Amino acid sequence: MASITFRHVQKTYEGAKAPVVPDLNLEIKDKEFVILVGPSGCGKSTTLRMIAGLESVTSGDLLIGDRKVNSIPPKDRDIAMVFQNYALYPHMTVYQNIAFGLSLRKVSREETDRRVREVAKMLGLEELLQRKPKALSGGQRQRVALGRAMVRHPAVFLLDEPLSNLDAKLRTSMRSEISRLHKQLDTTFVYVTHDQTEAMTMADRIVVMKAGVIQQVDTPQALYDRPDNLFVAGFIGSPQMNFIPAEILKEGEKLYALVEGGSAGKLLIPEEKCGALMPYAGKPVILGIRPESFLSLDRLTEDNSLKADVDLRELLGAEYNVYLKIGDTGLVMRMPAGEQIPEKGTLRIPADTGKMHFFDPATERAICH
Repeated sequence: MASITFRHVQKTYEGAKAPVVPDLNLEIKDKEFVILVGPSGCGKSTTLRMIAGLESVTSGDLLIGDRKVNSIPPKDRDIAMVFQNYALYPHMTVYQNIAFGLSLRKVSREETDRRVREVAKMLGLEELLQRKPKALSGGQRQRVALGRAMVRHPAVFLLDEPLSNLDAKLRTSMRSEISRLHKQLDTTFVYVTHDQTEAMTMADRIVVMKAGVIQQVDTPQALYDRPDNLFVAGFIGSPQMNFIPAEILKEGEKLYALVEGGSAGKLLIPEEKCGALMPYAGKPVILGIRPESFLSLDRLTEDNSLKADVDLRELLGAEYNVYLKIGDTGLVMRMPAGEQIPEKGTLRIPADTGKMHFFDPATERAICH
């Protein structure tokens, strides 16, 4: 079993006033692909390095499988780690780099050769085995780093921002390659990135962290559809969710989200959201609308539109990102390139009210989706 369990794990560096990771509780299942995301300094790399044994656990229990590993050295944890900078030995060939971990473990020459060539074939490195790292492209070096980890048949793969040094096109192809490897190897992957696109496209589950605290753990789709709080809602999705100050207005049995006191419009709240929002009648809320949750302009009605000033129109080939202002609030709307969007001026923009999110401005917790 290669499950990973954190039980009230704390990490505090010597001389620090506060812990980097105050109280981490997390269970990663056997053979799961889990990605830790969050801004710089959120504790995701520290968490990964604690699994690897490169950082000690200050308090609490860290288990790999059923074994507590707090005091077990890295070499005895049955893990392999792929670093951001690849950490290849420049004086060694590709073959020697991949084989290095096996030679340390006194694996026979025949078994080493079999494993290296098996991994090289899987990664498309067969023609490169006698080259040295300086003769390789960034993507080839990354594959060598993956091969060096794979050849040991570890119970857990740890990957620390492995694609951040690659260009955009190569990152896209390597994402699919790593996903394919996870399925082939059928083992546990724990991956750290600040890139939420990587997380959304690769993970079985995503762990969103902020200041060492887990904000939400869920599948990519659930995080996108039902974020627990403003931080998660703003972190998952690109461009990020729009947040608009609003007030809940009750008219008879209907509820509306009133924007700019009604001067920018009022959005009819679907009946299924009314139960959660009824206690907020007459009170402020934060309305969340994703850029892709606006409708084409021909679907405009009195109850689904907001008045906004066009600030900038950005053509991305098949679609526009339209940057708008409602009062002092900036927002982004994504539209097909065929839409007739003016470059400047005031525009009424229709929203898919069924996809509105509401957050409590005091607690920043989600009220309903």
